[in-house]
Amino acid sequence: MTGQVIGLTAFGGYIPRLRLQRKAVTTANAWVAPNLAGKGKGERSMANWDEDAITMAVAAARDLLGTDDDRSHVDALLFGSTTMPFRDRLNAGIIAAALTLDQKVRAVDVASTQRAGTSALLQALSLVKAGEAKNALVVASDHRKTRAVSPQELEFGDGAAAVSVGTENVIARYLGGASLTIDFVDHFRGDTEEFDYSWEERWIRDEGYSKIVPRAVKEALDNAGVAAGDISHFVLPTTFGTKFAEQLAKRSGISPEAARDTLAANCGETGAAHSLVMLVHTLQTVAKPGDKIMVLHFGGGCDALIFEATDKLSNPAGVRGIVGALADRQEETNYMKFLTFNGLVEWERGMRAEQDKKTALTTLYRNEDMLMGLVGGRCTETGVIQFPRSRISVNPNNHTVDTQEPYKFAEKKAKILSWSADYLSFSMNPPNHYGMVVFEEGGRIMMDFTDLNLGEVESGMEVKLVFRIKEFDEKRGFRRYFWKAVPVATAQAKAQAAE
Repeated sequence: MTGQVIGLTAFGGYIPRLRLQRKAVTTANAWVAPNLAGKGKGERSMANWDEDAITMAVAAARDLLGTDDDRSHVDALLFGSTTMPFRDRLNAGIIAAALTLDQKVRAVDVASTQRAGTSALLQALSLVKAGEAKNALVVASDHRKTRAVSPQELEFGDGAAAVSVGTENVIARYLGGASLTIDFVDHFRGDTEEFDYSWEERWIRDEGYSKIVPRAVKEALDNAGVAAGDISHFVLPTTFGTKFAEQLAKRSGISPEAARDTLAANCGETGAAHSLVMLVHTLQTVAKPGDKIMVLHFGGGCDALIFEATDKLSNPAGVRGIVGALADRQEETNYMKFLTFNGLVEWERGMRAEQDKKTALTTLYRNEDMLMGLVGGRCTETGVIQFPRSRISVNPNNHTVDTQEPYKFAEKKAKILSWSADYLSFSMNPPNHYGMVVFEEGGRIMMDFTDLNLGEVESGMEVKLVFRIKEFDEKRGFRRYFWKAVPVATAQAKAQAAE
């Protein structure tokens, strides 16, 4: 592989549409924590109740991959996160199934560090350089729980980003990088704990970032043969703000103007995903061919990677990325909803929620492509499309047998045929919206709706399909995933209003 250009070939991103207003949090907690009032500006991204690190990673990857059903070109998938839903189950395998990747794909989880996203990216670059993968997909995602009335509750956000690594149509060439492994404990989350335990901010800032980051920057510059003054964009996630990133850039010999916006005002810090979130945002907004981009992530040391944008850099049609995801927003002022969605309050769910939601793992395995990838069937004789796939066609005039081939629904255009808003059945966010969805090319599925409010749905509306949590089996700690419908008109209207 010597002499080949290796780097980023595409990007995608996802930020949940709900944006918790920080003012709502500080106002609700002013009686006990008036000291947090200064952090009550702007908004943070807030995952819906049916979103987690896996569903957001799938959304970011789908943004990158587009609507093409053929994804056999992806031969490696690396998933970086500190909030993977399963401790002992290949989380990247769930993502691969949802994306309908080939079963020969090499899927890897990278966890237990804020550097999970950049470490996954470094691994992908090494795989491609060694010739062990031609097209590696890297996704990073985090959905961290925070204690109520804590600074992290205001500073953190939920989100995901995806980049692909290869040697063809490279949009950002990899020049080199460095990794420092230093057991500097700025925070930790014990094996039995839900929340991070953080140390004193001044110690983290002065002894951690201020001393470790410049060392990583110097190592990366030396390894890449790049002068500090040549860096056009300095990507450093930090809850200490963009001005602090500017100071570290200047201390490293890089222009302080190169420091990129940390997206604190309208997103928050998305954990292990944030370096890639900021990188995608940089590629979409300010990077130009020839610009050199330094991407860093601090945590247990520091990763530093340097890329150079090429003349192939563009924002492909259909890719929302981080810019589009930030524009598609809905203000959320209900602090209690945030606490409820994140399992931070005990609430009376009623008798209708008292069900055993055990998943039959045998059924899940035998129908994996249908349940995880939304794969139905298409009759090779009559062309009739149906979900689920079955041996006998649903064509009323010709019940052909064993003539169906796999047909992927997830990226197909669809509309709402009929719908209902149900207050009687249990829902984490009542009312429970569901209905019949019909597809433009044929086929129909009864589906739950998500990411909408009462009065925002009507028959005939176009929908997009999203991979979400269907149910929680709290007794066994299992999450069941499936696909849901989101009215597109609602998302488009809100994005246009934001612009």
